[in-house]
Amino acid sequence: MKNNAIDKAIRIAGGQKALGEKVGRAQSTICDWLNNKKRIAPEVVPNLVLVTGGEVQAYEFRPDLPHLFPHPDTKPCTTKHT
Repeated sequence: MKNNAIDKAIRIAGGQKALGEKVGRAQSTICDWLNNKKRIAPEVVPNLVLVTGGEVQAYEFRPDLPHLFPHPDTKPCTTKHT
């Protein structure tokens, strides 16, 4: 199963090699991200968002890290613990 966020970023950037050059990673790393063989390093996510012009948001690249890249529809927890 392919990573849809990376697939879209690749199309926007003009290919795997172009995306890799824009975010400072090898084409092979982009391929690994696309095929879910490696996770995207959190420090790369902001650059990916910039490369896509915001068409792909941070939470789409790393939905497993909602504390770092929250979905815009997520509301903060307001429960008070005593």
